[in-house]
This record gives sequence, C-alpha cells and structure tokens, in this order.
Amino acid sequence: MIALVDSGVANLASVLAALSRLGHSAEVTANPGFVRRADRIILPGVGAAAAAMEQLRKRGLVDALRVVNQPVLGICLGMQLLFARSDEGEGVDCLGVIPGRIKPLKALRAYPIPHMGWNRIRVDGAGHPLLRGIADGTFMYFAHSFAAPKGRHALAFAEHGEQFPAVVAHGNYIGCQFHPERSGAPGLKLIENFLGL
Repeated sequence: MIALVDSGVANLASVLAALSRLGHSAEVTANPGFVRRADRIILPGVGAAAAAMEQLRKRGLVDALRVVNQPVLGICLGMQLLFARSDEGEGVDCLGVIPGRIKPLKALRAYPIPHMGWNRIRVDGAGHPLLRGIADGTFMYFAHSFAAPKGRHALAFAEHGEQFPAVVAHGNYIGCQFHPERSGAPGLKLIENFLGL
C-alpha cells in the first residue's frame, strides 16, 4: 500500500505515471490515518516551503509524517521539507526528521538559479540499497533553487556552482533533490529500489 501524499503543492500525475510504469499503484491521500497505515510513503512537492508546510498542517499531516516508521521518500521540495528548517522567504520550520537547514543555492553568472535540467550525481553511499544499480555519474533531472546541507545523511551529490546533496537518508526518511519520476530509467530504478526497502 503506497501513500502518495497530496500536499496541495505537488505534481502528483508524473509520480503516479512512474509508479504505473513499474507496475504499482498508489493512493493519492491527505488522510493522516491512511498515511500512518501505508507500507510506503511518497512526499512530492514543488513551489515554496512555507506554502507546503501550511498545507500539511491544515491537513493534519505534519504529526503523521513525523511519527511513521515505514520508508518515506521526499522528492524535490518534499525532500527539503524533511529537514528542520528552510531559509526560503522569511524562513519556515519544516518536518524536522532530518537535522539541518535548507539554504539557497548561490547565484553565479555561469550557474543561473533556479538550477533546472539534467545533471550528473556523484554516488557516495553506493552501499545503500536505495542506490543499488545506479552508477556514479548518472544523469538525473533537477529543478530547484534551494539545497540541503552536507552531512552524514548525504548519499549522493551534484554540483551547480557549488556541491550539494542530491540524495539523503536518515533512518526511514529518504530524499531526492532531483525528480526521479522525470529522470528516465535511472530514476525509475531508484523508485523501484525505494519500494523494495
């Protein structure tokens, strides 16, 4: 049973399509009880952290997402929401299940913000089952202006003017800064690995 969390700020259709290509279906839900009971939880997100957290609070999903023990996959903004705080806008407290603060990428002439498009990832945590079969140097599709801090939670990195975590894991919480559902076969492989955890 896969719960695809409807945060009100996510492109759910592309994630559903990716799951379908892998032979899986998911329940799009904003029901905290269903989220707690699901075998796997996917938290996608696009847009602003403050708006996403407001929607999660309104739907009663903040506490549910903080206490689950099953694997949770945050995608793009969904990954950033797993951290303690985001500096986006005036700053906002996030789910706090991974320590650290989300900060803006540096705007450099040769590296415009937002960072959009295909970029290679450098795999550091090759032993983690999430990255099984995903080679160092694989291209993934990114679309973001903020990035997670470096730390022991980082399993893979990318560079856009500076190095930043592309994949993170802390206990049962996992995140991808890129969009695996838009990253072709390697992205589908990562989703498949997540579902197999």
